[in-house]
Amino acid sequence: MTTQLPSAPSTPASATTPDSAIHAQIAAELGVKTWQVKAAVELLDGGSTVPFIARYRKEATGTLDDTQLRELDERLRYLRELEDRRRTVLEAIAAQGQLTAQLQTAILAADTKSRLEDIYLPFKSKRRTKAQIAREAGLEPLADALLRRPDLDPEREAARYLNAEHSIGDAAAALAGARSILVERAAQDPDLAATLRERLWAQGRMVSRVRKGKEAEGQKFADYFEFSQVPSGMPSHRVLALLRGEKDGVLELDLAEADPNNDAALTAARARYEAAVARCLGVADRGRPADAWLMQTAEFAWRSRVLARLTSDLRGRMFAAAEDEAVRVFAANLRDVLLAAPAGNRATLGLDPGLRTGVKVAVVDGTGKVVATDTVYPHAPARKWDEALATLVGLAQRHNVELVAIGNGTASRETDKLAAELIKLLPAAEKKPQKLVVSEAGASVYSASALAAAELPGMDVSLRGAVSIARRLQDPLAELVKIDPKSIGVGQYQHDVTASKLDRSLDAVVEDCVNAVGVDVNTASPALLSRVAGVGPLLSENIVAYRNEHGPFAKRSELKKVPRLGAKAFEQCAGFLRITGGAEPLDASSVHPEAYSVARKILVAAGSAPASSLDPRAFVDGTFGLPTVQDILAELDKPGRDPRPAFAAATFSEGIEKISDLRPGMVLEGTVTNVAAFGAFVDVGVHQDGLVHVSALANRFVSDPREVVKSGQVVRVKVLEADPERKRISLTLRLDDEVPPPGGPRPRNQNAEPGRASAGKPPAARPQPAKPAPADTAMAEALRRAGLGK
Repeated sequence: MTTQLPSAPSTPASATTPDSAIHAQIAAELGVKTWQVKAAVELLDGGSTVPFIARYRKEATGTLDDTQLRELDERLRYLRELEDRRRTVLEAIAAQGQLTAQLQTAILAADTKSRLEDIYLPFKSKRRTKAQIAREAGLEPLADALLRRPDLDPEREAARYLNAEHSIGDAAAALAGARSILVERAAQDPDLAATLRERLWAQGRMVSRVRKGKEAEGQKFADYFEFSQVPSGMPSHRVLALLRGEKDGVLELDLAEADPNNDAALTAARARYEAAVARCLGVADRGRPADAWLMQTAEFAWRSRVLARLTSDLRGRMFAAAEDEAVRVFAANLRDVLLAAPAGNRATLGLDPGLRTGVKVAVVDGTGKVVATDTVYPHAPARKWDEALATLVGLAQRHNVELVAIGNGTASRETDKLAAELIKLLPAAEKKPQKLVVSEAGASVYSASALAAAELPGMDVSLRGAVSIARRLQDPLAELVKIDPKSIGVGQYQHDVTASKLDRSLDAVVEDCVNAVGVDVNTASPALLSRVAGVGPLLSENIVAYRNEHGPFAKRSELKKVPRLGAKAFEQCAGFLRITGGAEPLDASSVHPEAYSVARKILVAAGSAPASSLDPRAFVDGTFGLPTVQDILAELDKPGRDPRPAFAAATFSEGIEKISDLRPGMVLEGTVTNVAAFGAFVDVGVHQDGLVHVSALANRFVSDPREVVKSGQVVRVKVLEADPERKRISLTLRLDDEVPPPGGPRPRNQNAEPGRASAGKPPAARPQPAKPAPADTAMAEALRRAGLGK
């Protein structure tokens, strides 16, 4: 990113890096072609959404997927922000009359925001520093003189710069001012900062100590009371834990040049950094009169200013890296939860457990419509167990309930017992419903929201949670989109990361998930519709209003009649909005209306044979390329297919209701509730999730726990340890792991590599039911009846 510069510019040249340079940089980072990036950027700038580009513009971008496009979008935002800041910096320095050709070259070559800010630092408007005061007192020539001629005697030379008007009354005061000037020069040197920053990143130590008197209060940070680690090797969760401990007033954090427990190494490292500052200033100890003073100045610069600045920089860098990882983990977990298997259109009884306030009850039919609500009081203090059972049995029989969804909050296990007895009491001749424990994270947030009030008008707030619990079992995606993603409870340290960055990432995940599954335009809520590509909150309300006034949409093309839904919005959303049983059978598929002509040709050519038996190249033309044709063939083979897995649920062991019921060696079934960088949390039905450490996930080294497990997955685990007092449960997925003796260390396989899982048999895999055929396979037959096939 270099530009030909004039020898002495009086005004800044254009600071905008050509788009082609940005495209080339992003292409290199993503490992794709520049033309692919250019095409994607043009589509994004033209108002196209990532889901639309990933699904319907594969030829244009060379089949960039949604993950690549999201990363491209983020990098594009960063690089454009960098260019905007570069322009501001050039204009600000030019306004000061200090923009030289050399400086402009350096600014234009800066490839990161931190490098740009390093260069700009000396020119920033700032409060008057000691160095500025010294310059005003005329002491800069003294500093320069001692640098140029170390053979000068500092005391004698300083005596020439006394200035009563500026309170420079003796040589010591003059030398102190000159030192401040040299210290500031070293602290603001961009090359020195860049070099030493990387050295500290790779070789320094981030050190934490407990604050005096905070030992008892900060027990949850006990692992960091005496701790040090190289910044570059620190995992995300550890960085965020350290920063949280500091914020809570428990820990003190500092950056050391080397291991603080090794005095010799620390002294040697400090000397190397001080020597680097001396070289930057151009000083060396050769026995000349000013050498000692100049070397002391370099040492003082390192300890008082340079190290402090780099500590701040590296803390920011550590946080940025940790934040990126935390956001990535949160987004990945959210994707897994949103794409969890739906139970489907089955009448569901939702139970929101409670003790004193009772168990809130809601029954929703197969479409999610609320058909009954109630409150029962089976638990203490009321203990109306039989009365509660009678109420639930009546509701289950009256509404042909097929599923019972139980929230996993307070009194969940007690309510699970109630549901089990309910199922036993139902007549044997009837099909027994299945009971499942469901995460109720965010249900209370939804209950009190304006959206819930609009969806369930007149319903008591306390009952809305039971409705949400029932519906999220039927279709997790459709229900969870109504809740702020941060309230779903699958993140780590979410309150410690930048809100806007987290929101942007999570919103992208929700958008990608909704569009990957597709939305029935005639039944979807405004919240779900708003996440469809090209729709948004306003158009979603307009779609529902039009649907309520004119009845269900018969064809996708009728969407164009919705107020404010113009040609661009229709292009973006049409392929993701489905109409089942309408006038146009293809409207029930993911085939975009713009490609219906190709789909019809394929159906005619296929006749009664599978579309996949055709050669896709035969249908490629100047408008639709091979990737689009291949997608159409796949869709016509399995119309309306749902990318989500088949429905399965964990069965909790009877009699295991609290941590004290757990015993080392027990093998239990549970559901993965959250995945972090250090392992996975599993709900085994005792009101406290257990942790499977990353080292216990598999019989091999695991760098990312999501390689092995995902949120919502049903797993079998062995209990290694259960501590009711600390509310900690240690689990393993390796069912042949030995259980540690009480109070003893966890056993290790002597043949295992350090830091790797011990060898052994793989954990037994839980058999998963076969995925049912897509519900909408009748579409192909409908197409043939419409005269488009044999």
